[in-house]
Amino acid sequence: MKDSPGLTPLITTTQIRKRIAVLAGQISHDFDSREPLMIVSILKGSFMFTADLVRALSIPCTIDFLQASSYGTRRSSSGTVAITGSITVKGRHVLLVEDIIDTGLTINRIVDHLRLQQPSSIRICTLLDKPAARRFPCTPDYTGFRIDNIFVAGYGLDDRERYRELPCIVAVER
Repeated sequence: MKDSPGLTPLITTTQIRKRIAVLAGQISHDFDSREPLMIVSILKGSFMFTADLVRALSIPCTIDFLQASSYGTRRSSSGTVAITGSITVKGRHVLLVEDIIDTGLTINRIVDHLRLQQPSSIRICTLLDKPAARRFPCTPDYTGFRIDNIFVAGYGLDDRERYRELPCIVAVER
């Protein structure tokens, strides 16, 4: 990454690891009496975060995946959310794990989609929250980091499918 022009370190690997430990503790406490918690990872961006988060939980869980995108190959939302995948959440306590919440469009569409199945509860955990970009109401239940309205990549997040492999979060010059 040192030789990658246009990338500025924003959140280190160590900061991510420490914050995940705190989030996992909060989630484990909140769902201690509910077994097992259903983790729904929103692909592709949240795969690294989800893997590290579930390993840090001290409660039983199941893991499933949905793919949702409103970006495609762009750096801004298209305004349309495509949801791919079929899961059953009826009667389950669901924790949606998202990489980043910016406009709120994608997470709202996913929540609406899953509520039709009548889960016992739905909570949202996001690694990054970008409230300055919010166009649709959304308040995550668990937030890793709040960031400014900048474009970021790394730790699963991408810039046109690049940089997902980075172990940290970087700001990407536009």
